[in-house]
Amino acid sequence: MELTGQVALVTGASRGLGLALARELLRRGCRVAVCARDPEELERARVELARDGADVLAVPCDVSNRDQVEELVARTVDQFGSLDVLITNAGVIQVGPLPTMRVEDFEDAMGVMFWGVVLPTLAALPHLRETRGRIVTITSIGGKVAAPHLLPYDAAKFAAVGFSEGLAAELAREGVRVTTVVPGLMRTGSPLNAFFKGQEAREFSWFTVADSVPGLSMDAERAARRIVTAMQRGRTEVLLTAPAKLAVRVHGLMPATTVRTLGLVNRLLPRADAADQHAVRGEAAATAIGSPLFHRLIATTRRAAERLRQRPGPVASPAAVRSARSAPGEATGPGDVSSS
Repeated sequence: MELTGQVALVTGASRGLGLALARELLRRGCRVAVCARDPEELERARVELARDGADVLAVPCDVSNRDQVEELVARTVDQFGSLDVLITNAGVIQVGPLPTMRVEDFEDAMGVMFWGVVLPTLAALPHLRETRGRIVTITSIGGKVAAPHLLPYDAAKFAAVGFSEGLAAELAREGVRVTTVVPGLMRTGSPLNAFFKGQEAREFSWFTVADSVPGLSMDAERAARRIVTAMQRGRTEVLLTAPAKLAVRVHGLMPATTVRTLGLVNRLLPRADAADQHAVRGEAAATAIGSPLFHRLIATTRRAAERLRQRPGPVASPAAVRSARSAPGEATGPGDVSSS
C-alpha cells in the first residue's frame, strides 16, 4: 500500500504511541486526522503535527460515545474526501490488585479499549470498503496473556483481540486488511498518566521500572515504524518485543503452566484490600518515591514522556470521565492514555 496522499485516522493521538503513529504517518506522506478526549491536549498535538505545513485535522472525541465517533468519522471524510486507514489506539491503564477494582473500573476499560475499537471501526467501515483500506487495532500482550494487577486492562484487551481477529477473517474477501498489533511493554511515558490503586507508590514502582528497561520494553518511535510498515504490507498480526513473543508462544503451548507462573509473580506484588479503591495518577504516585536510584531507573520513561507529550496532562480520574459521558456530544475528561 502506497501511503502518499492516503487519509489516516488515529484515535488517542494527543500523546504516547498514538502521537508517534501520527508523526510516522505524516512522515510517509499521509493526510492525518487525530482525536483524543481533552481538547487542549489535542490542540497542542495538532499544532506540533501541522508545524511543517502537514494536513492535519484534530477532532475532540470520546471513543466510547457513539454519536461523537460518528461525527469524528464524518468530519474526517468531509475534510479529506475519503478514508483509507483507521488506527484504533486509545487506551487507559489501571494498575492494582483485584480487591481495589470496582465494576466501574471494568466499565471504563471496556468503554475505551473495546467499544473504543468497535465504534470507530463500524463507523469507518463503509468508507474503508470503498477504498479497500486498512484497519489497525492496537491491543496488548495483556490481550493474549492476562497479567496480574491489570484485570480491567486485560479483559478489555482480550475483547479487542477477539474482535480484531474476527474482523480480519470477515473482511478478507472484501479487500479490507486488518492488522492486530500486540505490543509488549513500550517506552511511551504512559505510566505517568496511568491510574494506580492500593499501595500506589509500590504499584507505580514495579510497573514503571518494567516499562523502562531496554530489552523488556521497546522505544515507541521504533514501534510506530514497525506498525505502519506492517499495515502497509497487510500483515494480519504483529507481535512487538521479544518477551511478548515468548510469552505468547509459551502460553499457547502451556497455558496452565503460564497461569501458575503468573500466580507466583502475583505473590511478589503489593497487596491491598477493598478499602483501598481510590485511584492516584502516576505522576502523583512518583512524587511519593524519594529514592534517587528509582528515578534513575525510570529515566527512559521520563524522556519518552517528554518526547511524546505525556506531560503536562489532566489529573482527572476515570470516575470524572465517566460522569462527563452523561452529556452526549461534549468532549470532556482527560486525554486518552496510549497503551503500553
